Amino acid sequence: MTYSHKQIAWAILLLLSWIFSFTLLAVYLIGPITGLLIFSGFVVLVAFLFHGMTVTVKDNTIKWGFAFGWFGQTLPLSEVVSYQAVENSWRHGIGLRISHDGFVYSAHGFKAVELVLQDETKIRLGTNDQAGLIAALDKQKK
Repeated sequence: MTYSHKQIAWAILLLLSWIFSFTLLAVYLIGPITGLLIFSGFVVLVAFLFHGMTVTVKDNTIKWGFAFGWFGQTLPLSEVVSYQAVENSWRHGIGLRISHDGFVYSAHGFKAVELVLQDETKIRLGTNDQAGLIAALDKQKK
């Protein structure tokens, strides 16, 4: 059985669209200055790289990453000691972060599944399908 779920990063895309609209306005008002064009390209690149996060559970591994699996990780489930549904606070933020209680990979929202590894590292994977991810982990861990 393979579980795969992609969550679109609406908050990131909305913020970057807002920033991009101001750079387009600046290009329109003062002309295509090189710095503005480079900044606009950078905003588009970040939006492309972080437009969503996919979590996949298959073949006794869990894999997650943004865009095309970049900025993520693949772990064998044998390294996962426990997992549970959790709620992130605003301090956990979105994107890739190191928080007060471990690593956070989140695209949008506050729901997550926290993995505790053998070395006691905690990883929070943001998802809007907590039940589906936990069910997939349960099936693979058996």
